[in-house]
Amino acid sequence: MIELKNVTKRYGSLTAVDDVSFSVKTGECFALLGPNGAGKTTIVKVLLDFIRPSSGVLSISGIPSTHAECRQSIGYLAENHHIPPSLSGWEYLMRSAELLEINRSEAIDQCNRIVELIGMQGRENTKVGTYSKGMVQRFGLGAALMGDPKLLILDEPTSGLDPIGIREIRRLLESFKDQGMTIFLNSHMLSEVEKICDTAAIINRGKLLVKDSISAIVKDGEALEDVFVRLVKG
Repeated sequence: MIELKNVTKRYGSLTAVDDVSFSVKTGECFALLGPNGAGKTTIVKVLLDFIRPSSGVLSISGIPSTHAECRQSIGYLAENHHIPPSLSGWEYLMRSAELLEINRSEAIDQCNRIVELIGMQGRENTKVGTYSKGMVQRFGLGAALMGDPKLLILDEPTSGLDPIGIREIRRLLESFKDQGMTIFLNSHMLSEVEKICDTAAIINRGKLLVKDSISAIVKDGEALEDVFVRLVKG
């Protein structure tokens, strides 16, 4: 589904991503882990063609990431995404459908299905300004699901959430995983990653330190957090 080959991204003298290669299989729930400034978001931006790599090749479903065609199958949730507080959740989903050029009848059907999926029945017509952070994240995920994407790319989806909100988002991701959706997750919530992801890669200072199944990374009762700290500290 996703493949990176020798990807490097430089900003002047700063190398944000340094010769990174890895792949994500169709149907996997994959986590890209690293401390702040490690290069995680840069990789997502290059993958989505928001910025171009200094060198290397990226593809999604065999299509180069620079081709708009490959992005038709992607749902994306940015870190700290914002929904105008004057909109209702329903209005936000409908605007997302308009951007995807989904006809109104189909958009209404998709919105009804998504509102049920994210568990927001009865709150979809109230203003976003009255929502908790967890509710905003639910509608952010809902917008990412518009158009029935095959791949979800989520940048820190539990950032800033309380424990209840984190649990709600985890349950949603588990349901997406059960449906066979491919999930690419940027996160520093290691305990949550360990619960829901199949595979993970850890990067630091732009360099890939390890990429493997969670079970292979975590051995002999060691927690993913302990592996992460050991690798990052060197």
